[in-house]
Amino acid sequence: MILITVTTLLIVTGIGSYVFVTFHPVFGGKADETQKAEYQKSNQYQNGIFENQIETDMSMDFMEMLKMMPEFLSRPPEREPDFELPVEKIDSISITTAPDSTTQLTWFGHSAFLMTIEGKKVLIDPMFGESPSPISFMGSKRYSKELPIEIEQLPEIDLVLFSHDHYDHLDYPSVTKLKSKVKQWFVPLGLENHLTKWGVEASKIKTFDWWDETEYMGLKLACTPARHFSGRGLGDRFSTLWASWVIQSDSSRIFFSGDSGYGPHFKEIGERYGPFDFAMMECGQYNEKWDNIHMMPEETIQAGLDINTGRLMPIHWGAFTLAMHSWTDPVERALKASKQTKLEIIVPKIGETFNAVKPEIEGQFWWEKPQ
Repeated sequence: MILITVTTLLIVTGIGSYVFVTFHPVFGGKADETQKAEYQKSNQYQNGIFENQIETDMSMDFMEMLKMMPEFLSRPPEREPDFELPVEKIDSISITTAPDSTTQLTWFGHSAFLMTIEGKKVLIDPMFGESPSPISFMGSKRYSKELPIEIEQLPEIDLVLFSHDHYDHLDYPSVTKLKSKVKQWFVPLGLENHLTKWGVEASKIKTFDWWDETEYMGLKLACTPARHFSGRGLGDRFSTLWASWVIQSDSSRIFFSGDSGYGPHFKEIGERYGPFDFAMMECGQYNEKWDNIHMMPEETIQAGLDINTGRLMPIHWGAFTLAMHSWTDPVERALKASKQTKLEIIVPKIGETFNAVKPEIEGQFWWEKPQ
């Protein structure tokens, strides 16, 4: 009877998990055969999947994963702040009255930004949820108790840019709340299926391959390479493209790296589109076991030099614990590595709005515990 009971529970659990992953909308949509045929026109789409520009080893055998689990689950105190992080509040009036002549940025932690550029309001990887997980109570929790502004308080958004479909960048609850406020969504190939699954009108979504360029409301944008991967559920790894973005106005040139391991694409981006006034560069959630897809902080600084930027902001940290380093390790190592360069490192507080071309940051060392 015990064997029968255990077997029955395993079967029921397996069926329940399959049904959840197959039918819950959080996992997004999938491309149909017509779309896959279109993807074949991309140099990045080979043998039914998207690939990186250079060979990127993604293999980590089961035994290696088992060896890492105790360390990952141990959760030592330095992996998250032990004090309440300072968060500056913003409101819809300050957003709508931003001067057209400036490019202003507001960081929400991790890789989420609000940009006002020539009067246009742009959201970048707007993950505003509490946890980067399909099951919110099982994932890492956001460090800060509140956001600079709630989605409901945001004014109309002219454009949303996404870099890829991982949960810490593409958040289902955030999209469902945002979709009535957004004029246009720009996404890498394949990601459009997640948005339409969640009720975004297909006519408002424009898809991009690497090196595709467009003009929108007076802005010039280019979808550029990254070295990463994609996937939200079982069996859908590499089913959508991942990317970085170039955003250019008459007065500023901005780069957003998305998630990426180090590679030659940074130098190529710099040669094509640099120099940049400001770059938001991935610098967090790294480990030597997966350094092909997430840069170490020293590589982040080198990537900033490669793209030819004068100012660099370390991102992909400050909100969630998704790796085994201390939560302040990214910014501390990036600052140290930058001392041998002419790069200006910008580290604003969450919610601190600043001019990307002439930043005056008041929140330096805010990550240090108050005495």
